[in-house]
Amino acid sequence: MQEKNLTLNNPSGLHARPAKDFVQLAKGFEANVTIVKDGNEYNGKSLMKLLQAGLSKGDQLVLKTDGADEADALEKLADYITNLAE
Repeated sequence: MQEKNLTLNNPSGLHARPAKDFVQLAKGFEANVTIVKDGNEYNGKSLMKLLQAGLSKGDQLVLKTDGADEADALEKLADYITNLAE
């Protein structure tokens, strides 16, 4: 398992469209993907779960990956969140 602490800087947070794109990216990896916010864990491969997390600008979160391609998944998904700007 690998994990990385991130801050969501996108002014509109992780709303429907970027959340959908994140899920599509996450589903391309074999590894399990989990986002932790305020101690609650959300499945990073489920759009509904991500939307339930209510991820907003400035939120601190932990991105966790676990599986065969966890390092690649962590790198690419963290990069997506860090560079999200719309």
